[in-house]
Amino acid sequence: MSDRPADPHAAREPGQVSLTGELVCAGPDELALVLAHAQDHVDASRAEPGCLQFDLWQTEDPLVFRVAERFADLAAYRAHQARNRASVWGPLTAGIERRNFVRQGVD
Repeated sequence: MSDRPADPHAAREPGQVSLTGELVCAGPDELALVLAHAQDHVDASRAEPGCLQFDLWQTEDPLVFRVAERFADLAAYRAHQARNRASVWGPLTAGIERRNFVRQGVD
């Protein structure tokens, strides 16, 4: 995980996809789940072809995590989504609230 990275939307070039948002844990059980699996998810995401940026960090509210992502193109973003759904992270965190998501470069 990382500390307040660059804004992926500002760094986005034509054809790239960027995303920001929040993962909001409902309590200590969801928080423990995120903390136990977040680094593996970040590492796997950063290793994907076409991943230009993938950052996940805990905010001042320990139950809220921010995400900042940028991919080379829509195909790389879609491949990330597919890998995420098939990974340990995807199903384990599917029930955790997502909010304030902004995607750019996705039609």
